[in-house]
Amino acid sequence: MEIIDKLEAIKTKWETLGEQLNDPDIIADMKRFVKVNKDYKDLEPIVIAFKDYKNLLSNIDEAKELLKNEKDEEMREMAQEELNIAEEKVVKVEEEIRLMLIPKDPTDCKNAVVEVRAGTGGDEASIFAGDLYRMYIRYCETKGWKVELVDMNEGTAGGFKEIVFNVIGEGAYGLLKFESGVHRVQRVPKTETQGRIHTSAASVVVLPEAEEFDVELNEKDIRKETFCASGPGGQSVNTTYSAVRLTHIPSGIVVSCQDEKSQIKNLATAMKVLRTRLYEREYNKYLESIASQRKTMVSTGDRSAKIRTYNYPQGRVTDHRINLTIYNLQSIIDGDINEIIEKLQMAENAERLKNEG
Repeated sequence: MEIIDKLEAIKTKWETLGEQLNDPDIIADMKRFVKVNKDYKDLEPIVIAFKDYKNLLSNIDEAKELLKNEKDEEMREMAQEELNIAEEKVVKVEEEIRLMLIPKDPTDCKNAVVEVRAGTGGDEASIFAGDLYRMYIRYCETKGWKVELVDMNEGTAGGFKEIVFNVIGEGAYGLLKFESGVHRVQRVPKTETQGRIHTSAASVVVLPEAEEFDVELNEKDIRKETFCASGPGGQSVNTTYSAVRLTHIPSGIVVSCQDEKSQIKNLATAMKVLRTRLYEREYNKYLESIASQRKTMVSTGDRSAKIRTYNYPQGRVTDHRINLTIYNLQSIIDGDINEIIEKLQMAENAERLKNEG
């Protein structure tokens, strides 16, 4: 059987990786050790599923053998029942294994950097960007993920013109990546005096956080500036030069961080974001290459793709990528976006299975 041969090869590779984790030469090379350890952990669920799969196939063979030779009616009934259960289970396990065997996006397990920016709609767009930010904060809380604010520019009537934050948690990027794109809101703005419904927008960009091992930065290529952190309306939050602005000279990328009162902490966060921005350029090339081979639920470098509409008068949220409409807007804005993300994952997996087949 082709799937058995493939799984045996994976099991052998997993065992080899396990041996390498005890190799002094690999332990001494941190970059290599991190990669081997990650590969080992990635293959472990497949190896466990393979063990279950082999046990079920063995149970099926035993039950069939019993039915073939057993004369006792009661024993035959038991064997038939066991055979039915095992055959039902084996189909499910096989489907799970096929999904596991699809090459994963290597960035799925990473932390995420999320940027929410107000788009068309003036003050109302900033207020909506604030609503989206709170939606993500509450969603992250339900997942037990940690959120770190990086930078923000508050709107004049509330919300944010722009807000950037890190999400730290296993698999954060793999789930939040589905949020990349333009989110539209249809409602009567707080700033509207005549009760008319307006359409405003905010864009969301979700990036996989780049680790030190992903991007090598040369300090000579970075210009560092410090300034005083400021609050709403330009008022000074502190009088020390704790805020940091970094410019990557070769690419022209500029990153600033002013959340922490410590310049050292702000510098560390800004360096992390700068790595991510540089990594984003390479990652977008990767996304574009897979998008040319198959459809994907995840936005590529095109940040103008409209992905979701939040219609307040009708209390509905529509995800345009999978034509999903849910009449539970308030719950979704309060952070309950699990159902949407799960449906997008299912659509993505179905597409990947079709392409693998």
